[in-house]
Amino acid sequence: MNKSLEAADNPILLTTAAQLSEAEMSWKGNEVLGIDTEFVRERTYRADLGLVQLSDGATAWLVDTVKLENLEPLRKLLVDPGVTKVLHSGSEDLEVLLNSVGDTPAPLFDTQVACAMLGQPLQMGYHTTVNWLFGIEVDKEQTRSNWCKRPLTDRQLHYAAMDVVLLPEMFETLSLRLGEKGRLDWLEEEMERALRNARQTVEPEAAYLRVSGMGRLDDESLKALRALAAWRETTARDRNLARGFVISDAGLMNLARQRPDSRNAARDIEGIHPRALERHAPRLLELIDGAKSDNRPVFKPSQLDGRQRKMMGELRNIVQKRAKELEIESALLASRKELERLLRAVTEGGDLPERFTGWRKTAITDDLLDLIG
Repeated sequence: MNKSLEAADNPILLTTAAQLSEAEMSWKGNEVLGIDTEFVRERTYRADLGLVQLSDGATAWLVDTVKLENLEPLRKLLVDPGVTKVLHSGSEDLEVLLNSVGDTPAPLFDTQVACAMLGQPLQMGYHTTVNWLFGIEVDKEQTRSNWCKRPLTDRQLHYAAMDVVLLPEMFETLSLRLGEKGRLDWLEEEMERALRNARQTVEPEAAYLRVSGMGRLDDESLKALRALAAWRETTARDRNLARGFVISDAGLMNLARQRPDSRNAARDIEGIHPRALERHAPRLLELIDGAKSDNRPVFKPSQLDGRQRKMMGELRNIVQKRAKELEIESALLASRKELERLLRAVTEGGDLPERFTGWRKTAITDDLLDLIG
């Protein structure tokens, strides 16, 4: 523990190819390395990576991804099957590493997921986790720093190092506790799922399914939304802009619902910035008009009927009861949205949602299926 804290006080900042190559030789001798990232993501489609931190528990390396162009040594480490990479709440880190370094870390161990499997809150942050495991208070003040601005301050470097130096020891502690409960297989399965999800890209034609409230639209409006959301996804990706900085979800929904046929009519649509309308009005109107002749079916989640709504309450009771028996948060087993997806799949004769396979099959799915019938 003391070595880890000393490492955070004296991190090694890697700013040249020679330094990175030297660090790579040190990484190869480890079976476990903690990894974290610091990035900026406010107005962009893809996060701008500022640092990648690594630690074996005795040394902290901070890879300056702003100054280093060739990150191939880091990519090799990510895919090295002999080194377990330990992250905390790694979903965003996986996405950032894939986009910026070119791959995702595997094998993977997420300490947040491990804690959830030991009864802690599903979204427990790193600082709270460190305090729970080791009684150590970690400074949070640099969380909102601009990690792409140079030079980095000493406080930023210390903060970044503290976010990674304790991960190897957290791995040892949590692995032991999970092993005692027979849940290491649970974690391995969740890690495989997390890596699959990280590698999935958003297909523009399916982007409308991610727009909040889409299930309330009629078929004609959904066709318009599909065209508009696909255009926004492609535009955001090509211009590296956050989706909302192209057009907000509310703007897309209102356009799809009202389907204006002229620039003047479009001006009355709420949720669209005047500059966005000025720039994109011709294309938006063209997309809305074209959607009228689109004969492809649209997906719309069916509304639960009275019997199904009653059953949802019973399903949630089963989940809560089982979670209490397992001493874990119920959301780790299944959220309300996931239960609705399961209920629809079973009653409509579809495939069992992937979320309800694997370790959850015996932990909760079989009981849920018995009720649904």
